[in-house]
Amino acid sequence: MPEQDGNERPLASRLRLAVVRLNRRLRAQRTSTSVTLTQFSALSSLKKCGPMTPGELAAKEVVQPPSMTRVIAALEELGYVSRRPHPTDGRQSIVELTESGLAYVLADISAREAWLDKRLAELSDAERDTLAEAAEIIDRMAGHKDQ
Repeated sequence: MPEQDGNERPLASRLRLAVVRLNRRLRAQRTSTSVTLTQFSALSSLKKCGPMTPGELAAKEVVQPPSMTRVIAALEELGYVSRRPHPTDGRQSIVELTESGLAYVLADISAREAWLDKRLAELSDAERDTLAEAAEIIDRMAGHKDQ
């Protein structure tokens, strides 16, 4: 089958490639690479959801608990998270962002959004409106639970 140009490819292929390229460009805007993307994702979950047990964080990040234990240990060593005893279960701990961890996440988000703001400013009002609609649709698609 001959290769098709960008406008003739199926929508699924064009959307996948566009999302991959945008994600790659946004990752390039990171303020530091001292934290892996997996570690940054865990920090972001703690920012969004608040303190939680390592098991809850592992489930949210869809990784095995031993993997999350390593992630938490590395983030703790960097001073980005801390652990405290669970209030009702002595076998558990609660992981939470430190002030340094929150500052790191906010700086990283700010750098990525600054780059994106510049790109959005280059677009027409109609293109920004289209992207606003697309963002809602993509978010809904990403949240869909496959059965």
